[in-house]
Amino acid sequence: MSQKQIDILKRALQREKAARNAAETILEDKSRALYDTSKRLEQLLDEKSSQLQGIFENIVDAYVVMDLAGNIIKFNEAAVTLFGFDVEKESLNVVDLIYKEDYQYAMNSFKELQRKGVFKNYEARINTKSGNLKWAHINASMVYDKNRKPILAQGIVRDISAQKASAERLIKSESRLASLITNLDSGVLLEDEHGRIVLTNKKFCDLFDISIEPELLKGEDCLDTVEKSKGLFENKDVFVKTINEILEKKETVLEDELTMKNGTVLERNFTPIIKDNVYRGHLWTYKDVTLNRTYRKSLEAQRQKYSSIIANMNLGLVEVNTEDEILMINQSFIEMSGYSEAELLGKKGHEIFLKGVHKDKLKNENSKRKMGEPSSYEIEIKNKSGETKHWLVSGAPNYDINGEVIGSIGIHLDITNNKALELQKEELLLKLEKSNDELHEYAHIVSHDLKSPLRSINALVSWLKEDNLAKFDETSLQNFNHIETTLDKMEHLISDVLAYSSLGAETTDNVDVDTNKLVQDLLKILYIPDHIEVKILNTLPIIKGDQTKLQQVFQNFISNAAKFIDKEKGLIEIDVYEKDEYYEFSIKDNGIGIDEKFHAKIFKIFHSLNNNKDSTGIGLSIVKKIVDLHSGKIWLTSEPNIGTTFYFSLKK
Repeated sequence: MSQKQIDILKRALQREKAARNAAETILEDKSRALYDTSKRLEQLLDEKSSQLQGIFENIVDAYVVMDLAGNIIKFNEAAVTLFGFDVEKESLNVVDLIYKEDYQYAMNSFKELQRKGVFKNYEARINTKSGNLKWAHINASMVYDKNRKPILAQGIVRDISAQKASAERLIKSESRLASLITNLDSGVLLEDEHGRIVLTNKKFCDLFDISIEPELLKGEDCLDTVEKSKGLFENKDVFVKTINEILEKKETVLEDELTMKNGTVLERNFTPIIKDNVYRGHLWTYKDVTLNRTYRKSLEAQRQKYSSIIANMNLGLVEVNTEDEILMINQSFIEMSGYSEAELLGKKGHEIFLKGVHKDKLKNENSKRKMGEPSSYEIEIKNKSGETKHWLVSGAPNYDINGEVIGSIGIHLDITNNKALELQKEELLLKLEKSNDELHEYAHIVSHDLKSPLRSINALVSWLKEDNLAKFDETSLQNFNHIETTLDKMEHLISDVLAYSSLGAETTDNVDVDTNKLVQDLLKILYIPDHIEVKILNTLPIIKGDQTKLQQVFQNFISNAAKFIDKEKGLIEIDVYEKDEYYEFSIKDNGIGIDEKFHAKIFKIFHSLNNNKDSTGIGLSIVKKIVDLHSGKIWLTSEPNIGTTFYFSLKK
């Protein structure tokens, strides 16, 4: 290499060194400037961080800082108050703060935070140290170093438990309200200020024959819905016209009646909704009042009917208050009392009509009315003319709509004439009783007076017959026998007459009589010929009655049956049939029978159908009288030469 080339190379190296030195000087200056800038930025960042720290320390919401593993690094005072933990004294992880049922949701949100660097408006349930469960609203962000590497997470936590509770109460309230509206017996239609349907219920859809569910009507134009349903009403044009008029006036409408083609009557109410003096919409309600209107019309018709009856009935009607002041009377009472309406209204009834003890009686009855007790009573009054009248009063308490007694209503019947007849009846009954007693006593006397000479005659005939037995021929003796038989028959007749007249004179208390035992005992003492069989077809019942008299009935029927059986094999059948209110007895025989033309006569006194020496014609009359005394009936069926069945009924 030549010297020249070497010199050129040296100069080139010198220039390169000089350039390198210049570059290093410039780089050093740049580095120094960059360092200074970095320091100033760090200082500024520290200042800003300090300022932010002061802000976060003093905000009312909880401020939380944690590392990427979820360990809590810092709480501000609000966070300490909210959670109850002191992170400077005890370690705490975010997992400890999350309600267990929201854990997975919280973890997913935390992952989203790490991925996006921020999440907003996250709501979850949190645990506190005291064990209380709270709702929190959270906004969080990641914190990065200068290389944009995430190093921390921070968040603002706001306690929204009170708002959540209010919201839940509101939801429940809305749910109850919706349920109430859904199940109301009235059709409900709520519209906004633009005529759009906000809420309706099933009843509304049913009334207006709308087949879709109420929920699907939300947001629909109400007038369109009405237009589709107007054909249901008697006058569809009037129906639509009145709706438009009501909407134009925007005034409350109550109990507006609409009649549908099918006869249904709807009651319509309209209520405008005003808030802060601004019209917000309106509420329609429709209720089916067909039954109420029908009932009201019927009630009005009944009121008119009974008002007319009350005004014209032959019973005096008086309404009084609790002080016995007359409030209302009808025309019949005016006629009964002789006073005009003007003379009685506002007056106290007892002061006008009553004197002495009758006043006390009315006061006692009025006190019963105040206690809610109805009653009937008789009272003696003086009418306007001063005449004494007897009234039968039926009184009942009068109530107000709250069930309180506000007076009484009395119905008055003039029984003056009935009272006079009653007094006459009592006098006649006393005379009749006295007459019956005298007649009964007379029957005993006559019986005794008649029997005495008969017995004397019978004794004389017997003596005469015995003393001259050898002197009388057969015809004379036969005549003596006829005389004795006649005398016995006469004495029997006198006894039966006395027994008949005595029936009903002596009253005994009715007792339980076992008719089955009674008949069984009779069959043991009565004479029943051997060729006659007596059968009791059914067990005879126990009834209330006079045992002695009932024994006479069965004894008479059984004896007569046995007496008049003319067959070689006689049969008497005793039976009973139970009816609703009585027993029907029957005594059947296969005797001589009784011709139908005599059926009406045999129960009359002194009527005998044969010349039997033992028959006085009184026996069946006595039986009938006994059955009558027991409120029963007696009758027979018979066919000559076949037999007779006697029937009689006795009350249970």
